[in-house]
Amino acid sequence: MSFWRVFCHLVWSTKHRQPLLNPTVEPYAHEIMRSKAIQLNATVFALNGTENHVHLVVAIHPRRSIAEFIRQVKGVTSYRINQEKISPVRFSWQNEYGVFSFDEKRLPNYVGYVERQKEHHAQQRLIPILERTEEPTPPLIRDATVGYYVEDTVWRDEMVMLG
Repeated sequence: MSFWRVFCHLVWSTKHRQPLLNPTVEPYAHEIMRSKAIQLNATVFALNGTENHVHLVVAIHPRRSIAEFIRQVKGVTSYRINQEKISPVRFSWQNEYGVFSFDEKRLPNYVGYVERQKEHHAQQRLIPILERTEEPTPPLIRDATVGYYVEDTVWRDEMVMLG
């Protein structure tokens, strides 16, 4: 097998950002997503979110496209929630999603951000670009060259400036 390190931070929302991931649905949805990701030979580092969106930090084998991975994870989650009537209303995801690639050195930063999603939202300490699920306007052509830093506060400030 070839050597690879492909790390992604994925984010997507419920349809119309409805608060469908309530305390009953959320753990069930997260377990389905985690199981499907593992079945697709991905490594899940972090999975969390709020009542209307999820964040997933994952390593996806390069033989599988990111779009196909997300389609399958989202699809099986909404299918199972609806089939098993876990939600009192029809559950579905929006079509859009955000994908952010990063290097292994930054993995702890992304895992920490996702693990503390509820805290970040409650305190309004979000990194806007990591919450995006739609194309920026105007389209980003090229990021400015940025140095690499390990410190969390420098990384956080750098990411906030990108949003």
